[in-house]
Amino acid sequence: MNALEVLERITGTTEVKKRPITDLKVLNEAYDYPKPSSFSRGLRIDLGSVTILLISGTASIDENGQSIHIGDFRAQLRRTYENITGLLAAEGATWKDIVRTTCYLRDMERDYAAFNEERTEFFRQQGLDPLPASTGIQAILCRPELLIEIEAIAMFIPATGK
Repeated sequence: MNALEVLERITGTTEVKKRPITDLKVLNEAYDYPKPSSFSRGLRIDLGSVTILLISGTASIDENGQSIHIGDFRAQLRRTYENITGLLAAEGATWKDIVRTTCYLRDMERDYAAFNEERTEFFRQQGLDPLPASTGIQAILCRPELLIEIEAIAMFIPATGK
């Protein structure tokens, strides 16, 4: 069975629709930065009745493209969650639709305990069960003042009309 046959068997179609997603109320587009970047905040992929959201690496960036909460790891993480929440909501999704996160910490040794505490509380507040699959990685991030960046994947069957 080839890839198109598998796709049709799973989704009922071989058509793949994709478009960028955004929520300008919480963060601007990356191509609007003073030094523009060439990526979308996220990508919506519709496969028949199933929708997949691929959320690009998201950090503590405001609606004007400025880094905020400099030096405050917990506040940066909370703003990152707020930004991802806005992107999900713009597409009719919630954190309950998240199936995977990849979390990039600038300093894993220093910040992991705070990260795990904040993430555990946030996921509890969201009522997540089961929890999404997740990987934590120490990394150099796109801006030196950023301490955390998160990518996410959501999968859901959207309400009709979206």
